[in-house]
Amino acid sequence: MASKIYASPHHLCSDMKIVSDSYQRWALQIWLWCMSAVTLNAQELTWGDTLRGTLSSVRTCFDVTHYDLGMSINLPEKSIQGRCTITFKATTEFKLMQLDLFENIRVDSIRFEGRQPEYWREYNAIFIELPRIVKQGEHASIVLDYAGVPVEAVNPPWDGGFTWTFDRNEKPWVAVSCQGIGASLWWPCKDHQSDEPDSMDIHCKVPRGLVCVANGQERGVTKDPEGNETYHWHVSYPINNYNVSINVGDYIHLHDVYAQQDGDSLALDYYVMRGNEEKAAKHFQQVKPMLRCYEHFLGEYPFPADGYALVETPYLGMEHQSAIAYGNRYKAGYLGSDRSGQNLDFDYIIIHETGHEWWGNSVTAGDIADMWIHESFCTYSEAIYVECLYGYDTAMTYVNALKKSVVNRTAIMGPYGVNREGHYDMYVKGMLFLNTLRHIVNNDDLWWNIIKSMTDTVFHHRITDYEEVANYFQRQSQLDLKPVFEQYVKHPRIPILEYYTSKRRKGTLVHMRWVTDAKNFHMPVSIVNEGLRKRIEFGTEWTKVNLRGHFEFDQQTAYYSLKKIRPKRRWSIE
Repeated sequence: MASKIYASPHHLCSDMKIVSDSYQRWALQIWLWCMSAVTLNAQELTWGDTLRGTLSSVRTCFDVTHYDLGMSINLPEKSIQGRCTITFKATTEFKLMQLDLFENIRVDSIRFEGRQPEYWREYNAIFIELPRIVKQGEHASIVLDYAGVPVEAVNPPWDGGFTWTFDRNEKPWVAVSCQGIGASLWWPCKDHQSDEPDSMDIHCKVPRGLVCVANGQERGVTKDPEGNETYHWHVSYPINNYNVSINVGDYIHLHDVYAQQDGDSLALDYYVMRGNEEKAAKHFQQVKPMLRCYEHFLGEYPFPADGYALVETPYLGMEHQSAIAYGNRYKAGYLGSDRSGQNLDFDYIIIHETGHEWWGNSVTAGDIADMWIHESFCTYSEAIYVECLYGYDTAMTYVNALKKSVVNRTAIMGPYGVNREGHYDMYVKGMLFLNTLRHIVNNDDLWWNIIKSMTDTVFHHRITDYEEVANYFQRQSQLDLKPVFEQYVKHPRIPILEYYTSKRRKGTLVHMRWVTDAKNFHMPVSIVNEGLRKRIEFGTEWTKVNLRGHFEFDQQTAYYSLKKIRPKRRWSIE
């Protein structure tokens, strides 16, 4: 069961109140000592994880409302230089704040209201002591100048950072991917998913002849005497830090328009490498029917003013908001392979990463521990797309195709407060879990209303967590789904259906029970008996049903482990 690892000392230490200048630094040191002491006892967790993942009082004291990020790219040195203006609202009175920037990036200056505050660095955290107390409810800004050589991606996007390469015409091609590792590897920010700015501006200076593509809508290009060009991009909506991206290369811009169901037009912008224009124009035709499916099942595209964009990248893909990284080489499936074995003719990266515009970019987990919300629901959106275009039976095959790849050794939910997500099973296992929930609800009208209301209304542009999501499904379905959520999300193993049979004159008596970690677990199972489907409700106590002829447990509509056992003599077989 996932829990807040630092419950006791965090409760004692993180709620401190800054009451005076002399007390402030001492109070922070006490908090640092408390948290580091606990970190030493947490297996495989580091002090850096604590500073990044924990919402201490020096982070919760302010809410970021806007980032203005300006930066230039030095191609020969693979370095960056930038200025970030952070506008925030004080949620409580404070004088000390924490921002985040990787320790290998130099801080050249920090300015607050024209003055240079004192600051010190601890791993990838910057602690800034402001020259005055900021009052609760007050709006203010702080400006950081920085420079350095950012982390270079080893295996993007999974092991992220900057990718420095060249296109087939030997033109420079630069991209950044930072999910997991953190946006603070290349710009100073409050690097925690719980705090998204209301909007953002990005200014990217590149050498003449190259284009910089970022999130949102382009607001213009300016040139300097040296021949450099600065591209200005504006994001109109809240955005996750890891979704902020820049892509630099010899891009060609293709434009199209999608007619939404409500009559409005959605801008479609494709930025592709020179020479790929014709191929991209044909391949990206699948975007419109995909958007039609998602619009029907998930609601309107969440960021209409910023438009929808695909940006060709040298790595496979990433869900960068309104600027989706695309690197599937204009192939169907996953680099040409349909992992469901059905030869379905759609581009997996386009379908999956677009699903994240709803799941992850609009509906956002506040702690990386709940990344399963992003990935499980987004992977399930692939099945939604398949069912929309190819029908229910094909979708069920798609859902179950990769079942054997799930290892069930670690929970898909991670520990809170330490910048640690759950197991990679969150993709396929999460899709199987949601397919199971659908068939527990057993009412497709209700199910699709639950899904659409979640993205279109209840959690639209919202930060959420496990408890809120589980409570929402329980409330909307009016079913006791809490033990089901707990078993699939918080525990490594899936439910085990133990059963045994005994012969009767008029058929077979089947005895069944669930074996689970979650208490009070109960879940229906479908049994196909002589061509007829029976739905049996039971829990962790033995339940029996009389069947005639051949029977099979349906494991396509629910994800569980089936175990036939030999009954002990003391068990009743009546």
